[in-house]
Amino acid sequence: MAAIVLDGNKIGAEIRAEVASEVKAMTAAGIRPGLAVVLVGNNPASEIYVRGKVKSSEEVGIYSEKHTPPDNISTQALLDLVIDLNRRDEIDGILVQLPLPPQVDAKKVLMTVDPAKDVDGFHPVNVGFLSTQRPGLVPCTPAGIMEILKRSNIPIASQEAVVVGRSDIVGKPTAMLLTNANATVTICHSKTRDLPGVCRRGDILIAAIGRAGMITRDFVKPGATIIDVGMNRVTDPAEFARLFTGNPKREESFRTKGFTLVGDVHPEVAEVAGAITPVPGGVGPLTIAMLMANTVRAAKLRRGNPVPELSRV
Repeated sequence: MAAIVLDGNKIGAEIRAEVASEVKAMTAAGIRPGLAVVLVGNNPASEIYVRGKVKSSEEVGIYSEKHTPPDNISTQALLDLVIDLNRRDEIDGILVQLPLPPQVDAKKVLMTVDPAKDVDGFHPVNVGFLSTQRPGLVPCTPAGIMEILKRSNIPIASQEAVVVGRSDIVGKPTAMLLTNANATVTICHSKTRDLPGVCRRGDILIAAIGRAGMITRDFVKPGATIIDVGMNRVTDPAEFARLFTGNPKREESFRTKGFTLVGDVHPEVAEVAGAITPVPGGVGPLTIAMLMANTVRAAKLRRGNPVPELSRV
């Protein structure tokens, strides 16, 4: 029996509708949340992401502005821009789009963002708050993963959860959120001994390793919930054939475009899993929805909360 598909577009739309309602109530009370996005240079992929973030902000009623310094900006000039945004009271969230050009010290820039405005949740202060279960700002993709699980009525407490990938952006914070929700959590990675065997223990398996279709059916406990965080562009015909042979719709699309998008989970896993997120249309829409939620949360934590908190992460 095929796995239940967990629809990220639908869950993301629910969250954005809730955020829009909160923003409306806050604006009526005299507080309009504000988001500043900093996009350095002309990276086409980053431009697409930023356009989506600004568009979503407008749709939910958040004030947003985009800053686009040139590709050759110095670290100091970018620090000056961030410091200026830290000072502005009407800006509740600051997002510096990565990657930054090689001459810029990205760690220094991210450390300079005021933790109270760090809507990406990357600042060590917010990492510490998450680790010690204090109110703060949680990275958007991990927060979105928790929303998918909760809103799909998938049990977390007392379950075995396995996170494949140990990045500061996804793997580690996801493991902390699952631990805080009373799961028993294993973090594993490319150096883990018997990776398929470790993954098969998971009632919940989070794949965030950045390798196309790496998680095959022998990694998966039958009936497990699979959250696929990967977004990989496949252009090699042999790699495409390994993943999608016998899928006429994908084959036609690959012939036309010359590429296809696939997660870290092989499509065959849908035959074994109990529930699975698709790629695209799974975790991705939640990342932007949670950025909107984080901006509202930052405004409430910074300026006082004129409306009741919704029960999100």
